[in-house]
Amino acid sequence: MPEHAEDEAKYYDDPEWADIEPIQQADQGPNPLAAIAYTDEYAEAMAYLRAVMARDEKSERVLRLTKDVIEMNPAHYTVWLYRAQVLFATHADLHKELEWLNETASQYQKNYQIWHHRQLIVSRLCPDPASSAAARGPPFPGAGIDVDSLVAKETSFVASMFDKDAKNYHVWSYRQWLVRHFGLWDKGELEFTEASIEKDVRNNSAWNHRWYVVNGKEGSEGVKEEKVREREIAFTKRQIRLAPQNQSPWNYLRGVLRKANLRFSTVQDFCVEFADLSKPEGDDVFSSHALDLLADIYAVDEGRNEQAKRCLLLLKDKYDPIRANYWQYRLEMLDREMGSGIDSHLPEHETRNLTSAVSV
Repeated sequence: MPEHAEDEAKYYDDPEWADIEPIQQADQGPNPLAAIAYTDEYAEAMAYLRAVMARDEKSERVLRLTKDVIEMNPAHYTVWLYRAQVLFATHADLHKELEWLNETASQYQKNYQIWHHRQLIVSRLCPDPASSAAARGPPFPGAGIDVDSLVAKETSFVASMFDKDAKNYHVWSYRQWLVRHFGLWDKGELEFTEASIEKDVRNNSAWNHRWYVVNGKEGSEGVKEEKVREREIAFTKRQIRLAPQNQSPWNYLRGVLRKANLRFSTVQDFCVEFADLSKPEGDDVFSSHALDLLADIYAVDEGRNEQAKRCLLLLKDKYDPIRANYWQYRLEMLDREMGSGIDSHLPEHETRNLTSAVSV
């Protein structure tokens, strides 16, 4: 190791590591061309990690070493992967690993590697939640688990992470994995999404998770089932009335109608509540998203193309001028559709929504 770092060495002077010859990074020679400015502590720890990885050592001291490196560089995915391999090879207590991950995730909230590692640990604890053998756990210390207890702890921890950041993409991805892995589709997850949305109706991540819970289960009809569809439309309408200019529920509503193979005109009267074009000046508009949806409704309704144009012009000139070029493009696409002879009686999704460049 470099001479100037010997006074601060952690591993070099430790008798436990005397049998290891550290492997320096290739660019750390006497005359490096473009050396990365690592701290001496990090460079030393990585040199020893390379050495133990080269000899495929999996031991308690390697676990301590990987923890040291992760605390200095939590985004080092190779270290996370090797740590998981060492944990499994040494039959370490994975419940303690989860406890450590709780602290680490709270400190580094936007770190993807933490959540992938957590998924590996929970998968190892409970590889197949549906089998009785899985409930007993693999044969290593601390692995005998109660599946319901594990799920409760994981969902509770995830909820606590949302208290810190309700739109953390990595945490939502992990929540989806929990739903899929443990089959939580009908075990309070829908109520969780409802509570999340009511807490912040503009939380697009919560809307996305609700869509996944309702439609993601293999073999499920989702919103194609009438009872489910009616529930989702009613819920979405309530949220739109709370914040008409919030795009998330409008996108969700479009998605429900498309997946259920229903015409957008199904919700025409509802849209008019927020964009009444009966006034010549078009002042009675409370949601540009309602105008957008009405444009799509009118564009495929025979004899109402002029109303579709009016919606788009209002968006272009008054209600969403920051995207004037986009609305102009939509107007041009509408003119092209009118001249193409497309059957206006087809559902919107069958005509490929030529007036709309936004899909849900």
